[in-house]
Amino acid sequence: MKYKTVKEKVFHKPKKQSIAVKENISGITVLPSVKSKTIELQLFNNVQFIYELHLAKMELESFGLDVKITNGLRKVLSACDYEMVETLQHHTAYFEKINGEISDYFYIQQKNQTRSVNQYLTHWFYPYKGKFHPQMIRALLNILQIKQGETVLDPFIGSGTTALESMLLGINCIGYDISSVCVLVSKSKTESINVVDEIIALRDSVLFGEKKVEKLGVGKVRNFYKVAELIAHSDAARRRKNFQSAFNENIVKMINSLKDFQEIKEKLNLQFGEITLEKKDSRHLPLEDNNIDGIITSPPYSIALNYVENDAHSLEALGYDLKKVKEDFIGVRGNGYEKFELYEKDMQKAYSEMHRVLKPGKYCAIVIGNVTYQGGEVNTTQNVIEYCQSIGFTLVENIEKIIYGLYNIMQKEHILIFQKNREIK
Repeated sequence: MKYKTVKEKVFHKPKKQSIAVKENISGITVLPSVKSKTIELQLFNNVQFIYELHLAKMELESFGLDVKITNGLRKVLSACDYEMVETLQHHTAYFEKINGEISDYFYIQQKNQTRSVNQYLTHWFYPYKGKFHPQMIRALLNILQIKQGETVLDPFIGSGTTALESMLLGINCIGYDISSVCVLVSKSKTESINVVDEIIALRDSVLFGEKKVEKLGVGKVRNFYKVAELIAHSDAARRRKNFQSAFNENIVKMINSLKDFQEIKEKLNLQFGEITLEKKDSRHLPLEDNNIDGIITSPPYSIALNYVENDAHSLEALGYDLKKVKEDFIGVRGNGYEKFELYEKDMQKAYSEMHRVLKPGKYCAIVIGNVTYQGGEVNTTQNVIEYCQSIGFTLVENIEKIIYGLYNIMQKEHILIFQKNREIK
């Protein structure tokens, strides 16, 4: 089947202006017209994969710009008016400079307390396996045309990347997860910014053992310090670090990240989106029909990666019985072929729920990969495509994404973009 391109189907752009163009070695050049100006867009230095170039192109198309890839993978786009230049500076994910001016996302990426290029602001809180690339999520929010004040859903919120990136763009986010660890970590990443003064006021008391985290009650402050504990448990279990030393180091670094967050909010005058994070089952979403403006998610790879075992140290630190927790997680129950059957049935329920709550005509991005299990490849990607099409989604884009560092569980993923079919009146 030949799918319609994004330009044809997905993103309904305004009529293009006809204008002369020329290439420029720095990136993208547009010659000015009466209502436009010459602009040059320079990609971030860390943009190095083909899928990122494709997303960067789609991102510009989502703003109504006509993009053409030319020799040397440089792009040429149609005339851009002054107002749109400002929009690009505030919203784009893959461009460091727009017409020589530093983009908002460049400033955001500089606020990084870690050695990992993608772990800026609070993204680094907790070492969760299989994290989203924050840049990719920001680009997808633009590509799916989710506007400020609208709501995106991530029914498998994981470590909270979708929530944090939505927040920075002023987009509301509803995030659910069956894992208490995921919900706690996601809340800490997005809510601690609201109680920085209270967190700092308790810092010395917690560092010197005068106050125990368990005695901090409930709420945002306690969540912050509890996540610092969970990271220390991970450091002790995986890196053989001394728990107390790791805990103290994490608190200091986490507070510095919150200060960075505050500085960015003020510098860029950010209006944060509202974030709702809860422990819920994606197979039974507590949302009304046709209520969500967009969905971005990645289903659990539990067939290949047992999330209960992976986060056992954190779940136990939170007081959970691993045997009981295992019964709730998708893809963990059962053995052998039964495990695959249970996983497929559970995921079909989740996809049906996602289709139910999404508004007609809106878009859903699913990041999924085939997995290798007991020496054989499971074509989960094709299974997702076929099932989603059967319930009323139309596949409008399938982007191949090479991945590294996930302990060789997968070698590539696919970014699948579906559109919910418009209801017939």
